[in-house]
Amino acid sequence: MNSRIIISSGNSRYPAFFIIVAILLGIACQRNYTPKPRGYLRVEFPEKIYTRFDSTCPYVFEYPVYARIVPDTDFNSEPCWINMEFPTFDGKIHFSYKQVHQNLNEYIEDSRSLTYKHTIKADAITETVYTDPGLNVHGILYDIKGNAASSLQFYLCDSNEHFLRGSLYFNVQPDKDSLAPVIAYFKKDIIHLIETFEWK
Repeated sequence: MNSRIIISSGNSRYPAFFIIVAILLGIACQRNYTPKPRGYLRVEFPEKIYTRFDSTCPYVFEYPVYARIVPDTDFNSEPCWINMEFPTFDGKIHFSYKQVHQNLNEYIEDSRSLTYKHTIKADAITETVYTDPGLNVHGILYDIKGNAASSLQFYLCDSNEHFLRGSLYFNVQPDKDSLAPVIAYFKKDIIHLIETFEWK
């Protein structure tokens, strides 16, 4: 004999319907949910190929071909202030150049002060000293760990005539976890720039 479940309208109860719904809800609710860890987009980095920057400014260096160098057009910019832009990553290295007139220590101290203003957000700041007596290039690379606005800064000088300062910025909210691989990637470019830097 075939049995059928008949659900009628009116004031009658629907026991079979409620039993089926209860069983389905019970099965659906038994699955445990495990929250997924926070993820970040995978970033594809271009191959590191360098070209030489040479202009009317008193310095030359090698920079990556995936960057473009443009004059700084800010209202307070000075001659030979430039920006190295990375359009794909929405970042740039800002360069400010100064001629030295017996005030090198002032420029070095200003550079150090600007770097250490980031201590509010920084977890740590490490300094790496670079010097090439043959090319008369001396300077320091500051690696700023944490959620600082600028994670890498440096200065280069020749002790008596020229001083150049650089700062890496991204046009995004600082997030040390998501930016860490990008910062590490550009740190290699900055080191290459420093190692190939020459004063004219």
